[in-house]
Amino acid sequence: MNRSPTQPAEGRAGRYQRQPSGYRAFVPAPLPPLPPVRLEGELQVLLSRADRALGRLDGSVQTLPNPDLFVLMYVRKEAVLSSQIEGTQCSLQDVLAAEAQVLAADRPRDVNEVVNYVGAMNYGLARLAELPVSVRLIREIHQRLLQGVRGGRLTPGELRLTQNWIGASGCTLAEATFVPPPPHLLGEILGTLENFLHQQDALPLLIKIGLAHAQFETIHPFLDGNGRVGRLLITFLLCESATLHKPVLYLSHYFKRHRQLYYEHLQAIRDRGDWEGWLAFFLRGIAETSVQATETARHILALREEHRSRITAELGRAAGNGHRVLESLYQRPIVSVTDVQNLLGTTYAGANQIVARLVKLGVLQEITGHARHRRFRYEAYVRLFTDDEPAGAEA
Repeated sequence: MNRSPTQPAEGRAGRYQRQPSGYRAFVPAPLPPLPPVRLEGELQVLLSRADRALGRLDGSVQTLPNPDLFVLMYVRKEAVLSSQIEGTQCSLQDVLAAEAQVLAADRPRDVNEVVNYVGAMNYGLARLAELPVSVRLIREIHQRLLQGVRGGRLTPGELRLTQNWIGASGCTLAEATFVPPPPHLLGEILGTLENFLHQQDALPLLIKIGLAHAQFETIHPFLDGNGRVGRLLITFLLCESATLHKPVLYLSHYFKRHRQLYYEHLQAIRDRGDWEGWLAFFLRGIAETSVQATETARHILALREEHRSRITAELGRAAGNGHRVLESLYQRPIVSVTDVQNLLGTTYAGANQIVARLVKLGVLQEITGHARHRRFRYEAYVRLFTDDEPAGAEA
């Protein structure tokens, strides 16, 4: 795995090596690349733009009252989009309905995969308080991601012991578009990646994260879930470094919209050592997605102020309870009358009256159409995260 500083550019990202059974697997070179990344011209401009956009996003979220109330929706958004890249059909509306136990016959079966993603991200972010981003943390996250869902039989939390490959559905190892490194090299390669993450160097953080994400996808250390874990890695590294204080960047929106280009850039790294092309694509995504998320934060603040004003003006003595319900909706946007009763500690009739008045004000909307077991959604808030949500598509 050692390199000479004079290593030719064509082997800059690693080399394809013939394996005993005849196929060729790609063995990545350690990071950072040699020759070094050329941080000049357009790439330097894109890095500056991405840094500024990310800084504005972090600042805008910090201005929100009680930011933690709003973060969960950003996390759900990223979970949905990252899972859709892998072929799930589940939408954000489906996830919210599942969390609120709204039983629908047409609810996608893969909703649990997205719920797992939310749980894995929240677990990983909490774990960062005591454990750095590392192979150990990545394995723990993978276990939670795949527990009890599609892929759950494929050794969650364990590095693969067999060869995997990437290609069209049903293709053989010989027909694969890309074959990651053989399993007996995974420990050494991942250890080298972990060392890169924690070594002190002059690389700008976003460049380092872009390199690490691409390297992880090339290593493909698990039998399933590599894409989702690799995208979680971006969030963990941003939060670990305190570049983002909250996980509010849903970069999967950009990757999903440019899915083919995303794969082509990753493959160009392996085939031609084109790290600069990938990093330009990655930085454009950081900047574009940061601007979108900043706009979402601005709309959240405006929406909250508008609805607080309506409640104060229209609910009279019940305004205090109305405000308490409103604040709870930012974390849990679908509720029942019983949920409101438990929140306020009032009677069922009192809670029902508050809900009815919030419906009349346009804050809540009944979504089940039932006379009993009704559920109400904070429609305007949910729409901030779903108006641009792409439909699910097969990977």
